[in-house]
Amino acid sequence: MSAVNILKFGTSSPADTSPLEELEKAGYSGSQILAVIGKTEGNGCVNDFSRTLAAAVWEPLIPKDAITIFSGGTEGVLSPHVTFIVREPEGVHTGLVAAVTRTREFEPHEIGTVIQGVEVAKETEAILKAPSSIFKELSLVLVKCPLLTTSKIEAITAQQGQPITHDTYQSMAFSRYASAVGIEAAHRGAAGDIPGRATALESLSEEKSHIWSAHASCSSGAELEDCHILALGTSARLGEKIRAISSVMADAIDARPVLDALERIRREGGEVVQVFAKAEADPKGAIRGMRHTMSTDSDIHGTRHARAAVGGLIAGLTGDTQIYVSGGAEGQGPPGGGSLCIVYRVP
Repeated sequence: MSAVNILKFGTSSPADTSPLEELEKAGYSGSQILAVIGKTEGNGCVNDFSRTLAAAVWEPLIPKDAITIFSGGTEGVLSPHVTFIVREPEGVHTGLVAAVTRTREFEPHEIGTVIQGVEVAKETEAILKAPSSIFKELSLVLVKCPLLTTSKIEAITAQQGQPITHDTYQSMAFSRYASAVGIEAAHRGAAGDIPGRATALESLSEEKSHIWSAHASCSSGAELEDCHILALGTSARLGEKIRAISSVMADAIDARPVLDALERIRREGGEVVQVFAKAEADPKGAIRGMRHTMSTDSDIHGTRHARAAVGGLIAGLTGDTQIYVSGGAEGQGPPGGGSLCIVYRVP
């Protein structure tokens, strides 16, 4: 568990590592990086190799115990960028604390299943319950998780196994949901709600489940076989210069949580550093009773529509397009909505 700072810089391509130079100008070295979180300009779908390229160029430049989380898709006004979570030197307190971890690598038949949820829960709960944990309040758990490719599905069926789905795009949703439920289970377990923890994980075996976490933000990709996990929170014991507000958006046009957070930040004399938001096409096919066509567009996947819509909303309210908006919010906030976390700095 480390006291951290958060800085972000724009990128010219998924292979652009020049933000490392900007980070060093800001007084930090690459050895202090805990996580690199990026938005890359691919399609955000199964074949989004912009994530793979970004991970490939960044991972050799960061400490071995650090992680990368790259979310594809910068539709609309969203700007490609990277966000650094950097460890502060011993004795420097910011109020923002973070820890990272990884699960073991998953076999193809485990992706999107209760097994993945259990592993994410185990690793996340270990962070939250660690003796060194100094969380006053958990703000966000970011996860990068694997997906099923055609070759993985073929490997499963060749061994007479059964994949969670034969649809590679749908596997992204199953993986995100398993990770989100794992986060919710960990949160309940860390709070001492052992029956609630078990109920959450058991729901992954049910045909229909409505478990969701207000703190989860999960993104699927083909660039990894394990889950990369970042837990971010606040600690009054370690200063209060950087703070976080967590909430949920009820739907893709729910501006109220953002406006409420911005008003609080204004009252405290603060400045927004970064926004982390999830977005999804409402599975009911309607928003506030009005039909939407995000899920029935044969040309553009619904996750892309949702990212553009929510990204435009939040960018318009904050005046910042370098924000982290990730599509596909299964279990990450209420159905059709999504989790929201705004990190800000006060004088």
